[in-house]
Amino acid sequence: MKPISVGLVGLGTVAQGTLQVLAKNRQELTRRIGREIEVTHVGARRDRDGVDLSGVRVSRDLMAVATDPEVDVFVELIGGTDYARELIEAAIDSGKHVVTANKALIAEHGNQLFEKAQARGVTIAFEAAVAGGIPVIKAIREGLAANQIQWLAGIINGTGNFILTAMREDGREFADVLAEAQALGYAEADPTFDVEGIDAAHKLAILASIAFGIPLNFDAVYTQGISSIDLDDIDFAEELGYRIKHLGIARRTDAGVELRVHPTLIADTELLANVNGVMNAVQIYGDAVGSTLLNGSGAGSLPTASAVVADLVDVARALTVDPTNRVPHLAFQPNHLNDLPILPIEATRCPFYVRLLVRDEVGVLADITRVLADHRVSLESVIQKEGVEGEAVALILLTHSVVERDLRAALSQIEAFAAVVGEPVVLRVETLGAVL
Repeated sequence: MKPISVGLVGLGTVAQGTLQVLAKNRQELTRRIGREIEVTHVGARRDRDGVDLSGVRVSRDLMAVATDPEVDVFVELIGGTDYARELIEAAIDSGKHVVTANKALIAEHGNQLFEKAQARGVTIAFEAAVAGGIPVIKAIREGLAANQIQWLAGIINGTGNFILTAMREDGREFADVLAEAQALGYAEADPTFDVEGIDAAHKLAILASIAFGIPLNFDAVYTQGISSIDLDDIDFAEELGYRIKHLGIARRTDAGVELRVHPTLIADTELLANVNGVMNAVQIYGDAVGSTLLNGSGAGSLPTASAVVADLVDVARALTVDPTNRVPHLAFQPNHLNDLPILPIEATRCPFYVRLLVRDEVGVLADITRVLADHRVSLESVIQKEGVEGEAVALILLTHSVVERDLRAALSQIEAFAAVVGEPVVLRVETLGAVL
């Protein structure tokens, strides 16, 4: 049978890993599909040392790959959201199936691209866009198809997880660990997308859409980074039996869907709390299966290439399938997506960790707890640190579950107290499967 012709654009680390996996596992892949996968056309604006492209057509014009009539499947691995979108649209118009690892493109423009692909009868596969080599998209879209997904929570950015892990284990400040992450290649020269949560928000938008059958809505994801995390809070969290992780959380509620990325306290006994370094993990709760956890390498050349090639295998198997019988891009049939409301962050409910600096004066704690009670905020734990007389000391509050706007209203009053110094530190606590 004629080999499947693949056109690939980009020759970065993921593309090189993809070529390596295709070459190394050629026979295994042929056994799985029943025909060979052959890269016939590569688009790259410059040569890469050590990349063997003998026998492969190479074009400096990437659009030539997207429109090549001999190519069956177009693989986009250049990143970005502008030119990559033009290339994918051209490939779709040419009747090609598409494989991409581009999470920003899918999160921000996926609705339009999927509609275009659906109309043309082709598929866009994007397993590599979320959590690298962990097959979380396939797990939610197919393996958990019998379930109504209630919530998912994930460590979906390895850079942030590496930084928080090193801060906790080594007692080092954020800036110091970030510099190490950059030196090791875990963080870019401009680390904003990673440390401020934008990368994780892209991935969460994709996961939530597949889990709940809603349109992609990246702009609605509440996003908070980790650059302001203090070692004191990591230590106080440990004392309370928690660890701070940068989580992406999506939860279905009666009022709508929560979509949020932020530093989060989770109990140190939870599996997610013990996923360290650059590893990723996603915990998913379905009404039939209960809780499941997928854990593994969330980035890197070969792990991400594993997902790219897996998508190629899926596309190859579906080439002869009637388009109406293929697995839908977002798990649910396009005309059955629900436009559920996305809750604003102030309407979400969870427990909170609050650190205040207060002068050690008589009646201060009573005044603070009175204001909290007036706003329907009850406390689970209180820790007041000893200090030098006359100096401000740390007061740590752990609340029960509360609507965020109520806590914020209480804290705005508490900040005005003469005995309270500076702004409070506020971090959300995630109870995962516990009833709120």
